[in-house]
Amino acid sequence: MSTHGFLRVAAASPELRVADPAFNADRTADLLRTATDRGVDLVVFPECGLTGYTCHDLFHHRRLIDAAEDALAKLLGVPFPGVAVIGLPVLCDDMLFNAAAVVHEGQLLGIVPKTHLPTYKEFYDARYFAPAANAASDTIRLAGRVVPFGTDLLFECITPEYRGFVLGVEICEDLWMPIPPSSRQAVAGATVLANLSASNEVIGKAAYRKQLVTGQSGRCLAGYVYASAGVGESTTDVVFGGHCLIAENGGRLAESPRFRRGNQLLVADLDLDRLARERVTGSSFNDARRGTPEFRRVPFALAEQPRDPVLERVVDPHPFVPSDPATRDERCQDIFATQVAGLAKRLSHIGTPPVSIGVSGGLDSTLALLVVAKTFDLLGVSREKIKALTMPGFGTTAGTRSNAHTLMAALGVNVKEIDIRELCLAEMRALGHSPFGIDLHGHTIHSLTDAVSQLPADRRSDLVFENVQARVRTNLLMNTAFVIGTGDVSELALGWCTYNADHMSMYNPNVSIPKTLVRFLVRWAADYEFEGEVRRTLHAIADTPISPELLPTAADGSIAQATESSVGPYELVDFFLYHFLRWGCEPEKILFLAGQAKFDKTYTPDEVRRWLRVFLMRFFANQFKRSCLPDGPKVGSVSVSPRGDWRMPSDAVAKAWLEGVGDRPA
Repeated sequence: MSTHGFLRVAAASPELRVADPAFNADRTADLLRTATDRGVDLVVFPECGLTGYTCHDLFHHRRLIDAAEDALAKLLGVPFPGVAVIGLPVLCDDMLFNAAAVVHEGQLLGIVPKTHLPTYKEFYDARYFAPAANAASDTIRLAGRVVPFGTDLLFECITPEYRGFVLGVEICEDLWMPIPPSSRQAVAGATVLANLSASNEVIGKAAYRKQLVTGQSGRCLAGYVYASAGVGESTTDVVFGGHCLIAENGGRLAESPRFRRGNQLLVADLDLDRLARERVTGSSFNDARRGTPEFRRVPFALAEQPRDPVLERVVDPHPFVPSDPATRDERCQDIFATQVAGLAKRLSHIGTPPVSIGVSGGLDSTLALLVVAKTFDLLGVSREKIKALTMPGFGTTAGTRSNAHTLMAALGVNVKEIDIRELCLAEMRALGHSPFGIDLHGHTIHSLTDAVSQLPADRRSDLVFENVQARVRTNLLMNTAFVIGTGDVSELALGWCTYNADHMSMYNPNVSIPKTLVRFLVRWAADYEFEGEVRRTLHAIADTPISPELLPTAADGSIAQATESSVGPYELVDFFLYHFLRWGCEPEKILFLAGQAKFDKTYTPDEVRRWLRVFLMRFFANQFKRSCLPDGPKVGSVSVSPRGDWRMPSDAVAKAWLEGVGDRPA
């Protein structure tokens, strides 16, 4: 089974008795067996987990130190195919160190001592332990073995399936420092950082702890596994909660409840591929390598473990649309404000001229019109300078036409309707695309429909028929005023636009907004930015099927051309777009993630595979359209601007990526 770049990690908080290493070793062994059953590759235990962190002056008793060493030796005999990081006090160079033992398949890979010792308030580490800097030796004899010792150790997995797994270890207070050891470990190559902690609970500390862990994972472009001592550590004046955290690149993947009794194991899957990509693309991160001290690398081989194929992390089927309503509203507010700010700067820079915008009654043009209206309000300019054109064609339905008119009137913009059908037929006749005998002059709407019906069937649905309409509309807009574009990033990724038509404008506020988010933005604007007739109309537009409305309507006047039947469901398109562009995922991994996102409840695996193939073919074939995009604001982490996030040769070949999708559909 392929790992798809995922590493399963766990933060453990065992049941504990202070100063009872034998008991603590048994509970640690129990969690190692649980971790094995769950297919964990790395498990991190708390600080001084074999003795308890709160032993105080008992640390000066050799009896306790020897018992901890015996407990470690016992744990080396517990079968665990992954890597375990276990906390205990160790003697070296006639000093006692608060340390972490890194264990793999019965082997002791190395010992990492704590760098920074807190000696304030309830903490008094310096009374018992020596700081790592005081150590004279770079090896230590422990549990009958001589192994590397020091803060300059990184533990590197050499198994190809776990490419990129390099472990760095720090202990509790180390994370609280201005420059934590993990920062240096990360720039030296560590991709997964382990913290063995005994952080007590006081009001507000848990929230700050979460900030530290998630923030450090983001700064280090790494996974961060934080394991803290549980309630059994509580004694005298301090209480511990067993707060465990797993973070990745600035995001929290998992968090344990606090104050639970008994053993706890928090499990999550880290995406090593994501971390590698962020480091490759983030040049400033690699600049930090200059002056980094040398680290010794301790190699080990990690066997791939059988486990449930379901990931221990959430794979969002709609990555651009937060599932939490409050977060989604906040995201929409930020995006809308960014769109307005970007357009306001452009218009104020060129003297706030009149603008033209095509309004179809669809989602994209609606959002763009709302942005324009709010921009003019911000600039203190009358909305009468907004020249809104609705240009019904052969596929325009009564519903979208009505929505367009209602919206424009309610917004108080300058409204003009131009029926483009006669213009289009004239152009098609000039091109020899329609029967020359059709006399267009003086025809009513009904007779124009008759004229179209005289076209051969293949010419009522080909690209010329569609492109003529799109370019006639753009020509009218260009000759009216400063043109505001409406297309979104999902359409641009697919090339679902007519070159030098809806593909082109003078500024496009929607250019980096994915289709799945557009609908929510329109609904958000309806609920929070507008009221009355505008609000009612916006909700009606948000409920309308997505269509370019370029092909003739059905017999009952309904939409006959559904975009998603040609390019795939937009929820799949945006899922592919996010993982392909944002994280550089290979096709096989995108298919795997689609299964994790539970798309199999809506689509068959073959359907997902087919639409991914369509996405890749269209994405590679249409780069030439993205190479000359007009300006527009970047609002999220995915953009196809040729001046910013995405530079790609227009003639790149998709063959290698298509091979990853598998067999061609029949």
